[in-house]
Amino acid sequence: MKKKFFFISLIALFTLILAACGEKKEAEENSSADTTSEEAAPTKDTSKEDNGTRTIQYLGESYEVPEKVERIVVTGAMEAMEDMVVLDVHPVGAIAVGGEFPELYASVTDEAESIGEKIKPNFEKILELKPDVILGSTKFPEEVKSKLEKIAPTILVSHISTNWEANLNLLAELSGKQAEAEKVLTTYKSDIEAAKSTLTEKLQGETVAAIRIRGGQAYVYPKEVFFNAVLYEELGLEVPDAIAKAKAQEAISVEQLAEMNPDYLFVQFSADENADAPNAVEDLKKNPIIQNINAFKNDQVFVNIVDPLMEGGPAYSRIEFLKGVQQNLTK
Repeated sequence: MKKKFFFISLIALFTLILAACGEKKEAEENSSADTTSEEAAPTKDTSKEDNGTRTIQYLGESYEVPEKVERIVVTGAMEAMEDMVVLDVHPVGAIAVGGEFPELYASVTDEAESIGEKIKPNFEKILELKPDVILGSTKFPEEVKSKLEKIAPTILVSHISTNWEANLNLLAELSGKQAEAEKVLTTYKSDIEAAKSTLTEKLQGETVAAIRIRGGQAYVYPKEVFFNAVLYEELGLEVPDAIAKAKAQEAISVEQLAEMNPDYLFVQFSADENADAPNAVEDLKKNPIIQNINAFKNDQVFVNIVDPLMEGGPAYSRIEFLKGVQQNLTK
């Protein structure tokens, strides 16, 4: 009897040991399964959001861009192309004119590929270039902007000349060249003050104007647009009535130009904009009404003192135009 009880007790003890071992193994397996499940479950990668992007401000809007912008594509924004020349920023994709990069931008388009003409971006090519940021133009319609935004962060650069400093600083912030931009602006403003002190007395009572010829027709612009901002807002020269009244780009007849009767006239003429009137400047000079204008009588007409493709508003346009004004009006 004692022997039988001993065997029953032994079996019970062995059963308890096996049960305990089983529970321990199950617990270990469950723990392992939980760990594996946690490791395998996808979690949102915030490293790029926290460290790979940054927010910049431009004309009251916020834009999310990569922390380090290395690949910039410019489409439509000639203003941005001029700023790239000033800051020596080299885009991977840039605007072509007539299928080629203008000589005006040659210093920064050495590594760029054409992404289409000024108003006709090639979306497939832009996508192929894998840009970090796309700089478009505020002249773009909404559908073009939407297509660009699907490719990369897109900022529409203002075509309004009064935003020229904001435009330059935008590119500086994207490219890390804030110090260079600050130096450019400081130098330019100093040069304006120096030129103003020289020209104010010399040109007192004189009329200075700038026109652009497109399609054989002469045009004037408002006093804050084109190169007018340099002449009237920065140098403080007297604004002719025809320019003071202009609301946008406006055609001006030879009679109206004669009525303005500028003593000094700057003319911008691009062959690309005058394919049907390649001799427009010469024809203008031959017009008997024009020949009575002071600037023409006194040989004070200056044609293309800067590259005719320059927009007039950006920093590069202003810097180069100011040089031309000083060279020609301080003689």
